[in-house]
Order: sequence, then C-alpha cells, then structure tokens
Amino acid sequence: MIDHDRRLTVPDVLPLITRFAKAQGNEIGGSLHVVLDDYNVRDKDVQFCVEYAKENDDPLGVEVAETLLQMSRTQRLKIAGMYYDLQSK
Repeated sequence: MIDHDRRLTVPDVLPLITRFAKAQGNEIGGSLHVVLDDYNVRDKDVQFCVEYAKENDDPLGVEVAETLLQMSRTQRLKIAGMYYDLQSK
C-alpha cells in the first residue's frame, strides 16, 4: 500500500507499476500509453490518462495515473524508462 502522506519515490511505486505492466492489455502502456510509452510526462498528459482510464473502466490505470500525478516529471521519466524492462520480465 502506498503511503500518500509522504513524498513518493520511484521504489515506492515500482510494485504498482510492475502490476500494471503485467496486466493484460498493457503491453504498450494501456491507458497510460502517452506517458509510459511516449514519455509525455507533463501534468496535463498524466491527467489525460486519468480521464482516459476512467472512460475505459480501467481502475488500475486510474490508480497508476493518479499516483504519477503526485510525482515529479523527473520521477515520471524514470518510471517510463523502466516500463519496457518490466514488460520483458
């Protein structure tokens, strides 16, 4: 469980990102494709993913996107960079 009362770190969210990466349909980023696959990590890009995941009944995608909104752009870039590696494991 992620503790949202303190600043999130990449290692904090890695289990969530790993679970998302392993979920069927997320081979190319799923609802977060523009962030995780295309490296668009601005707040507005991540917010777009929140809405897109909601529209597509993707609660895990909503959770991941809302978690990413709490992180810095640099952290988001690191996570996007790790996403491909997670897919291949």
